Amino acid sequence: MATLLHLDSSLNGENSHSRAVTAAFREAWESEHPDGTVVYRDLAADPLPHLTAPAYYAGFSDPAAHTPEEQSAFALRKQLLEEAEQADALLIGAPMYNYSIASGLKTWLDHVIAVGRTVASEQPTLAGKPATVVTSRGGAYGPGTPSEGQDHLQPYLEMILGEKLGLKTDFILAELTMAPNVPAMAELIPLYEKSHQQSRADAETRGRTLAKQLAA
Repeated sequence: MATLLHLDSSLNGENSHSRAVTAAFREAWESEHPDGTVVYRDLAADPLPHLTAPAYYAGFSDPAAHTPEEQSAFALRKQLLEEAEQADALLIGAPMYNYSIASGLKTWLDHVIAVGRTVASEQPTLAGKPATVVTSRGGAYGPGTPSEGQDHLQPYLEMILGEKLGLKTDFILAELTMAPNVPAMAELIPLYEKSHQQSRADAETRGRTLAKQLAA
């Protein structure tokens, strides 16, 4: 049985566009692989504590030699690392906030980026796992748009998840999510609706396909 690690980081609860798309992926995954396991973390509703110096530096030493303080500090980081390592696939909801990722997702990354284990290792422990990243943003940042070049979310995640952690990363994008709420963007509502529908369809297809592959 395959295990999916599902992370959401949107602050918007039921009104979240990224959560709607990750939910579509997960529903498709579970319908195709009902015997599988889903480990879920809501990084907004149940935020992780920021990485501390004792927890960080404990990652460079032998766990058997950790002091009680280091053991306590490293306990959560160890749990988060093992959740990612034991997963067969990752699903990450990553809305854009202020041109980059949510602070809750950044905190999770700080815990699971471990030198000599998940990065900078001859055998990085997350390498090769498929990761589906659902990104959403209020505007559009592609070539030719007024905001071209201001997207610091997807390039960062491509680098950190793909190049550094070695995950096989696919992105699903829902954009122009502010169009229904901003009068000046009213003419963009059809493009928003098309993007949102396409992102949900892509998520459902990806969820089913990945579940089939991993359950085979």
